Amino acid sequence: MAKFAANLSLLFTEVAFLDRFEKAHKAGFKAVEFLFPYDFESQALAQKLNQYGLEQVLFNTPCGDWDAGERGFAAIPGREDEFQKGFETALKYAKALKCKKIHAMSGIVDTRYSSEEHVKTFVQNIRTAADAVAEHGIELMIEPLNSRDVPGYFLAHQRAAVELIRQVDRTNVKLQLDLYHAQIMDGDLTHLIQDLAPYTGHVQISSVPARHEPSEGEINYSHLFKTLDDSGYNGWIGCEYNPRNTTEEGLVWVYPYL
Repeated sequence: MAKFAANLSLLFTEVAFLDRFEKAHKAGFKAVEFLFPYDFESQALAQKLNQYGLEQVLFNTPCGDWDAGERGFAAIPGREDEFQKGFETALKYAKALKCKKIHAMSGIVDTRYSSEEHVKTFVQNIRTAADAVAEHGIELMIEPLNSRDVPGYFLAHQRAAVELIRQVDRTNVKLQLDLYHAQIMDGDLTHLIQDLAPYTGHVQISSVPARHEPSEGEINYSHLFKTLDDSGYNGWIGCEYNPRNTTEEGLVWVYPYL
């Protein structure tokens, strides 16, 4: 049975960020995720999670200057120190929030370096980070992002991400399968879910092409939820979409599952 986590970076934006935990709780969610926690003290976030009985299931490593187009450093040659410092910060938050999954953002390709140099940097950084979090029972997620929304991102295809996971060769490195990105870049989602099931550590959803509620658009999510169940996936599914109107108005699709 599919279970859903509210992405507080995109949902309930009608209120301030720290007020979104209450909104998610009242809507019936038992878990949350978000892009970044770093604008807030970890204790303040942990208090909100405890107050409303919510599980923190995922957040990203620091990405650098978001407004300038930076999207992390895990694969970027010459920025290993920035990745390491950001990762250490992410680990502190993960322990404080009892979060067991961290998405390590790969970054925008630096054209001064070859693809082989990017791959080598990525594999080394992810191995080091995976080893550091293993003792805490934390998994590292890697996520392909579609090239329409994020041109030049190091990872764009799901099967390419799995090949890198094989190279990294750490059992706590998993695929973050965002079906929005996957539909745009790869398609054939039923077989994709089935084939990549052994590597999948987290799933996210939204409509395609507009990235609104998953009840609209070209993807048949009721079918894919059953496919995920049949594939053995029993983790959280992150609701990472932009509500077409208010968040509450658009939650009709999820109420049967909550």
